[in-house]
Amino acid sequence: MNKPLLPILLSLCTAATVLSDTNHKSFSWPDASVYFVITDRFCNGDSTNDVNYGRIVDYGSERLNAATFHGGDFKGMLRKAREGYFTNLGIDVVWMTDVYEQIHGWMSGSGEINDFPHYGYHGYYPLDYTQIDKNYGTVEEFRELVDTLHAQGIRVMLGANLNDPGYPTLLDAVQYGFAETGLSQEEAARHIRDWSFDKFFENRLSWSGWYDRGWIRMPDENWDENNPLEATLYGMPDFKDESDTPVKIPAFLHRKWKMEGHANDPWVNPSARDLRSDRKWSPMQYLIAWISSWVEEFGIDGFRCDIVENVHLNRWEELNEACNTALEKWRKSHPDDPASRWTDRFFMTGDFEPSGIEYKPRYADAGFSNMVNCNFPKLGDLDGITYTWQSYADSIAAHPGWFPFSYLNNSYHREADPDNMTDCATTLLLSPGTVQVFYGDETGRPLNDARFNVDSNQAFRSDMNWDSIDSTLLDHFSRLGRIRRAHPAIGSGKQITLDSHTCIRTKDGDTVMIRTKPLAGVPIRVAPYFKDGDVVTELYTKQKATVAGGAVTFPEYLNNIAVISIL
Repeated sequence: MNKPLLPILLSLCTAATVLSDTNHKSFSWPDASVYFVITDRFCNGDSTNDVNYGRIVDYGSERLNAATFHGGDFKGMLRKAREGYFTNLGIDVVWMTDVYEQIHGWMSGSGEINDFPHYGYHGYYPLDYTQIDKNYGTVEEFRELVDTLHAQGIRVMLGANLNDPGYPTLLDAVQYGFAETGLSQEEAARHIRDWSFDKFFENRLSWSGWYDRGWIRMPDENWDENNPLEATLYGMPDFKDESDTPVKIPAFLHRKWKMEGHANDPWVNPSARDLRSDRKWSPMQYLIAWISSWVEEFGIDGFRCDIVENVHLNRWEELNEACNTALEKWRKSHPDDPASRWTDRFFMTGDFEPSGIEYKPRYADAGFSNMVNCNFPKLGDLDGITYTWQSYADSIAAHPGWFPFSYLNNSYHREADPDNMTDCATTLLLSPGTVQVFYGDETGRPLNDARFNVDSNQAFRSDMNWDSIDSTLLDHFSRLGRIRRAHPAIGSGKQITLDSHTCIRTKDGDTVMIRTKPLAGVPIRVAPYFKDGDVVTELYTKQKATVAGGAVTFPEYLNNIAVISIL
């Protein structure tokens, strides 16, 4: 198999200005590099917190353990941060899956087929928004992780979900007494293959103490299931986000907090403790207060908002306002923290499938900077990517404050060509706009045996492959990531496309030429962007050359690739 071709990256080096990949440009969200990590699958730094709440984590096979908790935690992420893993990748933002305490029990894997137990390891099934799930670590461990990332100049993102709470499970029903199951706690904890969630959930009108009709949509009410603002997603209970009617906190949460007493103090978010009492609030007022309290306590910098089209737009606007207020409060109360000097507003993106880079003015007005770009090309085609890049750069220029947020893979989609990840990385990391690297894309993380389950998507969330890293691929991601981090023109510069393999980007004195598939020893024309006598650097290999006759030539390129980018 031929080695993949890489682009050439060239940058002007003069006595007055020397740009190297060790320098860090001023941060801006439009050109940020985001690392999206499922905390539970990344690195286990503390095996003593692997089992909590009566959960079962080992059912005897990789397929059955597809959606159990695997042990990744804050200590593991902190270890990697201190080792410089994220900075070596040129990462500006670490996006962690939600840290809130998750449902204790399991849900039906693959829906009605129920071929494996599905736990909330991914953070999408919140039980209690006011404290951290013990499987991830304590409040102080989370604080240390966030503070460490901030000290490295790295922003931190979490997830925000206003659409639904986590599924009610048998184990939670037994532990908090909101539904009759006829099971002991030990029986409710273990996966039951022929159990039907639909039948269990049908009886919720008779439940005592779970979310009532003031909080969620009930089956005897007239809802339009064709309306995304009323339809339920995957059978999940939907919050009545349109409601302004005051409700009380569900009784099961009060019972939970009373049972725990002070024993759970190491996991309770201090800024959320006073939010555990009943107020004359609507469901959204509670949720927005609970979620924004994490910003107030830890200085979280942004949220990825889940299924935004299923929630009324005014609620996202209210969340954005609350988070900006909370972030400003955190910055004022932590004057010695380096992150307190940052001035960027709270960042919000969201999933709105199948969204692309198109400008959504109503969402922009509500505080969003983009929707996740599902349409980024994922085959690593270097023969026409400059035209895609041109459309992205033009979009950024046309709509200041709104910019692409592109990815190759994420927790729901593994679409990039696994046999061409080198070129895929090139197309992504040299793309205008924010780019998101999914954990393990840079290391060749393989799928696990969950690929044989009906819900094969769980295989996308395999454990990080620390013991089998593709070091060549990791080096490629790292080189491009550091180059991108050092050169603002790459992510948010004005682009001029010269041909199907060559473009120029400029921003604030930073000039970068990108050429894909260059030929070793063949001159690259760089005039009029670089003058004869200029010494330019091919950033990927750090070779230097002098422009002569309006062109520059490098004798060789790594992996037989001419890196002729002025990056």
